[in-house]
Amino acid sequence: MLPQRSLLQCPTPQPPCTPPLSRTLSPLPPYLSSPLPYAMNAPVVYPSLSDYMGLELTPEVIAANMPEYVGTVALQPPRELARTESGMVAPISNLTVGLQRAQVNHGIRELVLCKDRDGKVGVRVAAINKGVFVCLVMKDTPAAMAGLRFGDQLLQVNGEVLAGYSRDQVHNLFKKSPVNGISVIVRDRPFERTVTLHKDSVGHVGFHFKNGEIFRLVKDSSAARNGVLTEHHLLEVDGQNVVGLKDKEIATIIEKAPPVVTITVIPTFVYDHIMKKMASNLVKAAMDHSVPSL
Repeated sequence: MLPQRSLLQCPTPQPPCTPPLSRTLSPLPPYLSSPLPYAMNAPVVYPSLSDYMGLELTPEVIAANMPEYVGTVALQPPRELARTESGMVAPISNLTVGLQRAQVNHGIRELVLCKDRDGKVGVRVAAINKGVFVCLVMKDTPAAMAGLRFGDQLLQVNGEVLAGYSRDQVHNLFKKSPVNGISVIVRDRPFERTVTLHKDSVGHVGFHFKNGEIFRLVKDSSAARNGVLTEHHLLEVDGQNVVGLKDKEIATIIEKAPPVVTITVIPTFVYDHIMKKMASNLVKAAMDHSVPSL
């Protein structure tokens, strides 16, 4: 369990920093069984997904527990709204606000972070087997503004490869970093995907969930028609993190969402493993649940 005191606290206040930056280094196709290097001809600097968070993610294990992730899924170009005799099912477009906020691309990107007036970046990590993963992003902090999210893999900090590092080693890197210009190489959350849905005449999208896990689909609903799967956990609604929220709070967010709503999900098989090792009490108490800006 992480200590209650912030691990990114500096002994003296620091002046305000410049806004954090983010740029994508190299997009990856969804659901690859192994990562690609983030630069052409560069050595692989991180374990493959077979080492993901201590899970034995061999093709056989993936096929047995998450068959929908076998192979790759081709990216589809935007097209018009899908329709049936009863009307719209779901918009398939990158122009919807929720889909833009979700931004799950499975790629590797660079963020340039800074420290706030208290010398904090606003992120806590967990070292799990050979990887370092974000388990908490605090609200209104440089980490939140830069776009770090629950489950992101940290690959490098200021050019230092993190594979095999402990939690304390990573936090010490942040402590020793300057106020501005903290370079962080991040791998976007593997095994997550978005599904864009359209509410019916009574405002329903067509799935039931308990403790954040989808366990039932409504026949002929938007969820059923557009590939929502049971045994998956809700992570975001229109890009807003809902990890740690009560079911009633998640339901309220969905109810208040516009007629077109995008959800981000992860297989429960992976989610349970993350929460088992990622100090879930801190996630529930302090996770950033703000609505991301575009």
